Amino acid sequence: MSIRQGLLALLEQEPMYGYQLRAAFESSTGATWPLNVGQVYTTLSRLERDGLVESAGHDDEGHGIYRITPAGRAEVADWFATPVGRGTPPRDELAIKLAMAVTVPGVDVRAVVQAQRTATLRALQDYTRLKARATDSDLAWSLVLDSLVFDAEAEVRWLDHCEARLARAARDGQSTGEQRQTVSVHQADEVRR
Repeated sequence: MSIRQGLLALLEQEPMYGYQLRAAFESSTGATWPLNVGQVYTTLSRLERDGLVESAGHDDEGHGIYRITPAGRAEVADWFATPVGRGTPPRDELAIKLAMAVTVPGVDVRAVVQAQRTATLRALQDYTRLKARATDSDLAWSLVLDSLVFDAEAEVRWLDHCEARLARAARDGQSTGEQRQTVSVHQADEVRR
């Protein structure tokens, strides 16, 4: 998630200072993505530099208040209207780990898959418990939980797929070197398309 746009969206509701923004951000996302207050103030400085927020003075306790500018409102509207791009896939640590495990001699790839499946199923159970306790009045947190549940379910399905591919490769007598060569051939085919 873009912290920049998230903070702008919060400032569109009302002017706030950094600690308020951090608390509102974490409240909106169920603290799934905790923010460092330094990160909030650094982002606010950049937003101010870019003309998207401006100082609104100080509150009674001396906190510097920020408010969104018309340019900031336009950026928030554009952010909400623009789909999240899927052109460049994000770096997925698990996919990288499994790709490396398949190509590095001596790694028990099945054990790597099993350890991840156990951890992902545990996380899925935790998310499901949290979902059962969520109330209808906390729609933002419920949507975040839904996303986490669906991501975990998809990861388990993908791990099942990986395990089946590994079993098929072992059954066909494909060694790690042959797997590496097959991957390279498939990558070359993808580049040509």
